[in-house]
Amino acid sequence: MPDLPVDPTDPWIRPAQTFPALTDEMIERIRPYGTEELVAEDTYVFRRGDHSIDFLLVLDGELQMFADDPIQGRHHLYSYKRGQFSGEQNMFTHRSILLSGLCLAGSRVIRVCHEKFRALITGEPDIGETIIRSYILRRAGFVRHATGGGILIGHRESGDLLGIQRFLIRNLYPVTIMGVSDVDAPAVMQRFGIGADDLPALITPDHGVLKQPTNEILADELGLFEPPEDDALYDVVVLGAGPAGLASAVYAASEGLKTLVIETMAPGGQAGTSSKIENYLGFPTGISGLALAGRAHIQAQKFGARLCVSRSAASLDCSNSPYAVGLSDGRSVSTKTVVVATGARYRKLDIPDYARFEGRGIQYAATAMEGQICSGQEVVIVGGGNSAGQAAVFLSRTARHVHMLVRSKISATMSDYLVQRIKSSPHITLCEGCEITELGGEHGLETVTWIDRTSGETLRCNASNLFVMIGADPNTDWLDGCLELDRQGFVCTGLSSDDMTRHPYAASKPGIFAVGDVRAGSVKRVASAVGEGSVVVAAIHLYLAAAH
Repeated sequence: MPDLPVDPTDPWIRPAQTFPALTDEMIERIRPYGTEELVAEDTYVFRRGDHSIDFLLVLDGELQMFADDPIQGRHHLYSYKRGQFSGEQNMFTHRSILLSGLCLAGSRVIRVCHEKFRALITGEPDIGETIIRSYILRRAGFVRHATGGGILIGHRESGDLLGIQRFLIRNLYPVTIMGVSDVDAPAVMQRFGIGADDLPALITPDHGVLKQPTNEILADELGLFEPPEDDALYDVVVLGAGPAGLASAVYAASEGLKTLVIETMAPGGQAGTSSKIENYLGFPTGISGLALAGRAHIQAQKFGARLCVSRSAASLDCSNSPYAVGLSDGRSVSTKTVVVATGARYRKLDIPDYARFEGRGIQYAATAMEGQICSGQEVVIVGGGNSAGQAAVFLSRTARHVHMLVRSKISATMSDYLVQRIKSSPHITLCEGCEITELGGEHGLETVTWIDRTSGETLRCNASNLFVMIGADPNTDWLDGCLELDRQGFVCTGLSSDDMTRHPYAASKPGIFAVGDVRAGSVKRVASAVGEGSVVVAAIHLYLAAAH
């Protein structure tokens, strides 16, 4: 484990896996992939903000890692010594790195250039497994301890602040939250020239200030956005990085297809907001949607897929091949095939003042962030699907009480294991046959009123958070008539007129496919979405072979 100038009992949960030391035999196997170097004097071998850095394995001496904090400045975080190696998840991407590395004079290292790094990972699978596991844990440590990121200042209950925080956390970017009422906030705001009208504002590690930033600006300024290659012709462009889209990206890239993924928010889609998925094969104790998405993301990147976060598909020109996908920032991407995996957007309640409380108490996901916000409070959940059930069980651990409202019998729409937990929990009150009738509050949500249709009783709860999980509508408005849709707007599949590419997931245009929640008739489960996303790659190969 590297030398840590902070509490050695924390800050990383599994030090032996987070900072492993490779054996001499492993070191010898790495040598052919790189070159040995002797560092004559103290040298920064990479700096925060650099892109596509090299992999460094320490043979002798010391590689010191430094984090930049907007207020504290640069400080020593930990050091790598004999057998330990540099890097974290961004080694698989073209995103900017978070830390700076100083190699001390007299140190010897093996340098593997960025272009050969993936060859090392795939050519030495046991070493690659050790490296990938450590990279995942390192990035998790950065996020957990807000290391190497920025400071987000604003009103803690503000929907705008929560939106920025959610975007950053879901993209695994570390951020420290500072409320305007915190003791240090006035001095920090004065120092960086931040006024009340500028909130929320993000102070970056290099002392820049992003005032009321959009997700696109955040991604650009923080190095989260990886633009498509200029003038590239992709074999497949995957639109959406939910479970279906990520599965398509993993299988396509692993089979040598030039793959690009376009994602508006963050890897994982709606599944990425699930607090725990317990019925996904292979995870008997469950896995959070964020963790599953993070693993799938790095898996796709391991095989060379590129993921463009913070942009969305704005148009699809399917009049000619190759197809042209128009992005929300005005770019156009050329591709031989398209996988539409844009999923669905959350449905909203049709009640007075609903729009006024969006971002001010109405939530659509229950992650650890929302769990902290609701600690010690009463919350209301609307919905009878598995996502609503998972949210109720999760929030019941921290909230004072959870009121769960459904229109019909919960057993008809939810997995039995969740139904039993909800009914047996003393912290959850289930109201079947109930509907919300009124929302109240001056600046934010303060009360929720509903009616029990069975008894006719009207109930009111002092709740500042309402979780709306009543299903979703397909994200297909941007298709503008390119593909055949059903009455609800879902993409119809299995209709290709080309016998060579006829496939259950083929859309109405050859070479265009739809998988996951956006597809008409799909089963709204993570496992089925992953299955569709992986199986569709076989059809892509058939189409590409026939086209040649």
